[in-house]
Amino acid sequence: MTIKLSEPPKDRSPAPLDSSNPTLRIVLFINFVNALSLIALILNIYNYGKHFGLSDFQTSFLFAIYSLSQFIAAPTIGKLSDRYGRKPLLIISLAGTVVANLIVGTASTALVLFVARFLDGITGGNISVAQAIITDISKPEERARAFGLFGASLGMGFVVGPLISYFTTRISLGAPFLASSILATIALILTIWLLPETLKEAAPKTDKIFDLGLKRIISGFAIPGVGALLMVTFLTGTTFGMFTFGFQAYYIKVLAQDLPSFDLLFFSFGILGALMQTLGIKFLTKKLSATRIMLIGLFFRSACFALMPIVPNVVYFVVVSLIFSVFNSLIQPMISNLISLNTQPSEQGMTSGLNAAYLSISTGIGPVLSALLVDKTTIEAAEKVAKETGVAVSLDSYYSYSYPLYVAGLCAFAVLVFAVRTQRQYSHVST
Repeated sequence: MTIKLSEPPKDRSPAPLDSSNPTLRIVLFINFVNALSLIALILNIYNYGKHFGLSDFQTSFLFAIYSLSQFIAAPTIGKLSDRYGRKPLLIISLAGTVVANLIVGTASTALVLFVARFLDGITGGNISVAQAIITDISKPEERARAFGLFGASLGMGFVVGPLISYFTTRISLGAPFLASSILATIALILTIWLLPETLKEAAPKTDKIFDLGLKRIISGFAIPGVGALLMVTFLTGTTFGMFTFGFQAYYIKVLAQDLPSFDLLFFSFGILGALMQTLGIKFLTKKLSATRIMLIGLFFRSACFALMPIVPNVVYFVVVSLIFSVFNSLIQPMISNLISLNTQPSEQGMTSGLNAAYLSISTGIGPVLSALLVDKTTIEAAEKVAKETGVAVSLDSYYSYSYPLYVAGLCAFAVLVFAVRTQRQYSHVST
């Protein structure tokens, strides 16, 4: 009689990850394309809004409408990817990015601009799906480095994006968005033809798969081990949104600089961020835990926010801004890493979606808060007098553009305090 031995269970853990992994490369390129779309928005939406006659407050809603729609959609897209696979949801999201950037680049009215931003947001959950793929293909001990590379691809977008903006805006204000649409099309083709499905175990079937997940969004902060990190994401996103809106206006109006030099400053941000998220994180994770790295980044980030507007001098401002870019680049990769370590495999898409949703809505709230802080009455009165008399507006009239930076600094210190006080909830699994 032959005795048939049972086969040992198959090892479902991912193979060792390295930067030559083709799946990882495609995901990094997708994140790079996301960064190009984001940088096109950051660098050009202020002038784009002015081109269509929008006020500072109205322009801030170009950020907000994208963020609100993504806030609603991202968790649902993440949940769908847990059930039906990463690839189909990534294809849908990228197609939305292609179309939305095409519409923005060719918009003829402000209404069309708002519609395009909404479309991009409602299909813009690909970052949560991409992060879930990172988790699928990496082992827990590899994730800090993997998310560092993911962050570095975002940083490379901040390197290339300003250069694209610098040259394409000479053609038209919409040209940077058209360039982003072309690159998103390439990412879409790569995803369709070359990206394998990485989901190994589908989430249980549910009748609520098309539920917007608003209850989950609201209760997300209470998820054990993850809720505190999601709150950190939300608060850091809010302060970054305030910074994003106030930074450009302060640089151009208060420091009397031009858009080309602003593009080059963001180019420098990208270089430093990419270096930190590759070489810097690789070095730091050998010495420090992910929690400690995140807290260090939060400390220097908050200090730089508060220090930026203290001296209205362009050299001082650039130096502080460059220091900010170094430490700011550490935060989100560490948050993503810690969230993945505190989440079950079958829920990675959901928690990544929540993280993307909170980041999205908070970066939309920030610009609106910044616009409310600016002294619109003084600025409009000064610009009206300048137009009538032909005399340049006094730089002091624009000083309220520094208020968002000061407030962002104070809020960022509060985020740091919160992260320190709650670290026991999430750092016990930190590598």
